[in-house]
Amino acid sequence: MTEILTPNDQGLARAADHLRRGELVAFPTETVYGLGGDARDDRAVARIFEAKGRPSFNPLIVHVPDLAAARRFVTFTPMAERLAAAFWPGPLTLVLPMRADAGLSPLVSAGLPTVAIRVPAHPVAQALLRAFGGPVAAPSANPSGRVSPTRADHVMAGLSGRIAAVVDGGACAVGLESTIVGFDPVPALLRPGGLPAEVLEECLGAALAVPTVQAHRPNAPGQLDSHYAPGASVRLQASPSLPGEVWIGFGPQAEGAALNLSPTGDLVEAAANLFHYLREADRLAGPGGRIAVAPIPDHGLGRAINDRLRRAAAPR
Repeated sequence: MTEILTPNDQGLARAADHLRRGELVAFPTETVYGLGGDARDDRAVARIFEAKGRPSFNPLIVHVPDLAAARRFVTFTPMAERLAAAFWPGPLTLVLPMRADAGLSPLVSAGLPTVAIRVPAHPVAQALLRAFGGPVAAPSANPSGRVSPTRADHVMAGLSGRIAAVVDGGACAVGLESTIVGFDPVPALLRPGGLPAEVLEECLGAALAVPTVQAHRPNAPGQLDSHYAPGASVRLQASPSLPGEVWIGFGPQAEGAALNLSPTGDLVEAAANLFHYLREADRLAGPGGRIAVAPIPDHGLGRAINDRLRRAAAPR
């Protein structure tokens, strides 16, 4: 049975004990719920891939409590130092060369010489990392390829019975996975996410490169062609929907939508609602159903929202 733990001292201590035993614990971050395991323990990391049904070539993100902890596992470039100083803790993951003495399971990096690492801002994530005292590998806490979880009940719906525990910290505020930036050799956007690329570019004083990614050999999480998918088929740029579709709208013009990501057209609100509304639309659509999604502006957080929607709508 999967325990649901309260994020108090007792619950966090029990969650940390599960991690020390090589078991898996889901916990909230500001982005989505992560499925955590000891990043140094081969068996624990293998259990993450098994519980999710995740392909082993898809690398994981290592979560640590602060920049000092991150330096024990990766080597920072000057540009990476600048971004970390500006945006950690927060929804930013950096892909950096792994230190020779990192001690991380090779499964975490899928055999690559780099590792994805981040410092989450959520107080429950921070408290758990400090209670555990080590690096935690944590992809999103859902079956691979399906809609990411932003609430504890989303985690239970997909992974109940497969993991030791879920720390229930309520709904995630950002609602989109972290933005991922690599440095090979220049700063590059590997995955749009909860921190808009424009904000990163302003900090760097330069545009982020957008490299071509081989879907069969990702160098960061979240790059598979089909990902974040509900059971129903998804049609994009839909205004309005066709008969038989569950329409997810956006903005004040989406009258008649079953769900509206943001009636005021606020991309921050839309990002926070995206995965929960995809799940709700999937429930309303039923088996073999269809979901239609209104156009979303492709700037700021809209860029990450559209990235998730394109992958949700991709052939499976």
